[in-house]
Amino acid sequence: MVISIITAVYNGAGTVVETLESVARQDHADIEHIVVDGASTDSTLAKIRVHGNRVARLISEPDAGVYDAFNKGLRVATGDAIAFLNCGDTYVSSGVVSRMKRELSHDGAEAVFGDVSIVDGQHNARVIRRYSSKRFTPHRMTFGLMPAHPSLFLRREVYQAVGEYDTRFRIAGDFEFCLRAFARRETRYRYVAEPLVRMPRGGLSNSGWRSKFEITREMRRACEINGVATSYAKLCLRFPLKMLELF
Repeated sequence: MVISIITAVYNGAGTVVETLESVARQDHADIEHIVVDGASTDSTLAKIRVHGNRVARLISEPDAGVYDAFNKGLRVATGDAIAFLNCGDTYVSSGVVSRMKRELSHDGAEAVFGDVSIVDGQHNARVIRRYSSKRFTPHRMTFGLMPAHPSLFLRREVYQAVGEYDTRFRIAGDFEFCLRAFARRETRYRYVAEPLVRMPRGGLSNSGWRSKFEITREMRRACEINGVATSYAKLCLRFPLKMLELF
């Protein structure tokens, strides 16, 4: 099984090497690593060329945001399954991709996902909280619960069925995509009850209360577009659950 891993990056010279090396260390032989760079103005490209010995394809051009970059990677990906590992994110071990391949080999499995460790950006070994996917069900997306996207591996057929990421969204495009994949299509999935990815704290959806308000607003819009009944009150119920992840 060929696994395509898509990495989106823009001016990520400080962290891109960690991501490249994390993919290069994977013990699964059939990996197609696609790096989509948004025309970085720092030394990102130079570092990719030096350290990207397992990069199968590099795209570097201006884009309209992270979901546009995701779509560019999807359009050239040839793998049987596809995952995303953004700049700065790393797999917790060298066996993550081969583990996910085995999970996808179970009869009927179209998607597999696990948990993500949110770590200190300066001290990668210091786990701040664990983003758990164990409470996810398609119905609970009305409460804003979704699989941890950096841990999500999907068979190509799912993308062919539900389409690309909606670039009208700035933060919640992965949530809107998962609505189509799980709440509308009912993609068959398996959950692995362990952290698979380390993700540094920060980023678009973890940058304070303003970002939390914006992502909740986008989630509400995503549900409306997809005919999923919810409310701001229901979507905000996810915050107490996230607080519990700190413990």
